[in-house]
Amino acid sequence: QVQLVESGGGLVQTGGPLRLSCVATGRTFGTNAMAWFRQAPGKERELVARILWYSGNEYYSDSVKDRFTISRDNAKSEVFLQMSYMKPEDTAVYYCASAAPGDRRFSNLDGRYYDYWGRGTQVTVSS
Repeated sequence: QVQLVESGGGLVQTGGPLRLSCVATGRTFGTNAMAWFRQAPGKERELVARILWYSGNEYYSDSVKDRFTISRDNAKSEVFLQMSYMKPEDTAVYYCASAAPGDRRFSNLDGRYYDYWGRGTQVTVSS
């Protein structure tokens, strides 16, 4: 089992930055990928960014590309989301997700690829 705990959420003004962190504990060895998802009220959960644990390959949704950066600290089993030039539409609960080792039926851009989820951290961008 893997436990994920997010931190760093809060209230930020439009155009401002915010940095989220997610610490993974438990059986983290061999994690394939980690990702950040978000869900705004009344909307479906969406992928924000994904990072492959060993190669470091990054993916961003079009809505955050060039504004957000995902990174990881392999030694600490920690993943970060640096958010810049934030917009009111970035307001959502942000969730960290991790995939266990092994093959998957789904793409790593699909939420069903991930086995473990944090409880989420609220991010609110004021206009």
